[in-house]
Amino acid sequence: MKYNQGDIIQIDTYKKQLFVIVSKNAFIRATGIFHVCPILQNVLPGPVHIAINGKDKTKGTVICEQIKAIDPELRNCRRMDYLAYEDIMDISDVIQGLFEYD
Repeated sequence: MKYNQGDIIQIDTYKKQLFVIVSKNAFIRATGIFHVCPILQNVLPGPVHIAINGKDKTKGTVICEQIKAIDPELRNCRRMDYLAYEDIMDISDVIQGLFEYD
């Protein structure tokens, strides 16, 4: 399956947890892996917690500081939903800010 930045996925080892793919599409195509951040319910938005609404009704808060690398060949992943480009930009801006120089 082809995955893209902004896809909301479920990973079998995290049964009820959803994640959003935050890696650039070029990185996913070049390496075959991607980075994800968890989407939690009942967490208030904040500087590194971004509220999202998926196109197919997924709602929650992306926890941008909890980045994980996933190899979809080794994990059973399923696409559940996807984000609007504006949400992807907000999440990417936060993640980039985490790694900028002081």
